[in-house]
Amino acid sequence: MVARFHFLLGLAAMASAASAPAQVYPLNPLDPLAPLAPLPGGEVPPPAPPPRPIIRAAAPAYLPIAPPAVLGWDGYKLVLAARARREGVSEATIAATIPALTRDDRVIRLDRGQPGNVLDPNYVPPFAPYRRDHVTASLVQRGRARYLSLYPQLVAIEARFGVEASVLMAIYGHETSYGAIAGNFDLVRSLATLAYEGRRRELFESETIAALKLLDRGTPRWRLKGSYAGATGYPQFMPSTVLRLATDGDGDGRADIWSDELDGLASIAAYLRNAGWQPGVHWGVAARVPASFDRATVASHLVPPRCPAVFKRHSRFLTIREWRALGVVPTGRGLADTELATLIEPDGRGATAYLVSNNYRAILDYNCSNFYALAIGLIADSIAR
Repeated sequence: MVARFHFLLGLAAMASAASAPAQVYPLNPLDPLAPLAPLPGGEVPPPAPPPRPIIRAAAPAYLPIAPPAVLGWDGYKLVLAARARREGVSEATIAATIPALTRDDRVIRLDRGQPGNVLDPNYVPPFAPYRRDHVTASLVQRGRARYLSLYPQLVAIEARFGVEASVLMAIYGHETSYGAIAGNFDLVRSLATLAYEGRRRELFESETIAALKLLDRGTPRWRLKGSYAGATGYPQFMPSTVLRLATDGDGDGRADIWSDELDGLASIAAYLRNAGWQPGVHWGVAARVPASFDRATVASHLVPPRCPAVFKRHSRFLTIREWRALGVVPTGRGLADTELATLIEPDGRGATAYLVSNNYRAILDYNCSNFYALAIGLIADSIAR
């Protein structure tokens, strides 16, 4: 075991030294992670059959020498520590956190159990059931009560960031039920487990490092709780987003997204502004589409770099005036005739459609789901009504 530990330690050291010269190590045919036993005189006997050498050539510094499944959990922790060290995490935080980390197999089960339609990947469920479950009277009523109680502060946040206060409250309510359900998974453990599992390794390994940097900043470990996938605090930010966009909303000099509602709301506003939110533009409005409408004339052929299945359901952008000329009529107010909007029909033809602005796409940046973004808009409208 001692020899194995030192070999793994050597792997981690090599992972942290991208400029080191290439080296060759033979495999032990019985245990690929164990070094070969030396002969008297220090020579290493060749294994039988002749080994296939592992060449440690220059590789991107963020990659480990071997996949996590080969290294094992303890070996992967050494690789993780090496990357944390390279990216500036203090030795004190590394020593206090990584050696004692245990794998959370429940996190892996939850991640692999996410719903999906394997038989038909193009199937899109109807929006109406989602709307019933997520745009609830309770969520709206509690959001309206908080909106009214915090109204002066919300007005100040809206003036500062240009984002509608009702949208901020809707996201806060949808993400955590206004702070009641923010998650109780240990973030560092969950993120390191998902990185080790490997399906989205670079994402979760980067977020593990970001969580360690939050510890370096002075955030206590007990604060870093959240969803199994690493979202934390009132806004349900990933750790890297906390580092970039956590914002002081009440002027006390701290950005506490875990226990200060105004900090959480201001942080959501900072996120949406960073995602391209345009001040003074509503997210969208419900619309009626005539039965004879030719959707091919407004089809969009752009392929976005992210969430293509989500944006595939959007038409090309036209002004509200142009939509009216085509017979697509908004059923309420919210978007000026000169405002650009795209058409989305979440329940297909003959059901309620929506004309949505670029600010709807800022909400999609928060969670790339049309159902999520529509729910946020509808909750926001109900709160502010």
